[in-house]
Amino acid sequence: MTTHTDDPATVEYAAERPARLEWAKHAPEVYRAMIRLDTAARQGLDHTLYELVKIRASQINHCAFCIDMHTKDALAAGESVERIVQLGAWDESRHFYTEKELAALELTEAVTVLTDGFVPDEVYANAARHFEEAELAQLIAAITVINAWNRFGVTCRMAPGHYQPGQYK
Repeated sequence: MTTHTDDPATVEYAAERPARLEWAKHAPEVYRAMIRLDTAARQGLDHTLYELVKIRASQINHCAFCIDMHTKDALAAGESVERIVQLGAWDESRHFYTEKELAALELTEAVTVLTDGFVPDEVYANAARHFEEAELAQLIAAITVINAWNRFGVTCRMAPGHYQPGQYK
């Protein structure tokens, strides 16, 4: 039987890759506009739902920085580790989420991926059954905004691991 005996203090991890560009520093007006857009998009949305959507879109887009940020914010707000861990396989773990959350996650995937060039009617109709029009508009805005943030994070190679919950609020 093999036992893992490595002391975590002595394990040598891969080096952190440096950011390619501090885009917010070089495009401060764009950054401030993104903050305003993000603030506007979250209005009227349940905070838990908002963080689940942000984590899931960030997983799809492979944005490690945003996964780190929104996972920490969700945990700090009282979200369970189990529900966050299951987000990557939410369709197989439906019993962890409400029907409304499932509709939001399904819409998040459809808006984020867009490989067929559109959001399927059945996905939109399902979301429309669970959200009033104003709330649905806010949800679509929130999904769109996190996708924009993900593009900055992935392109500029922003490093995860340094964010503290609530740091940018």
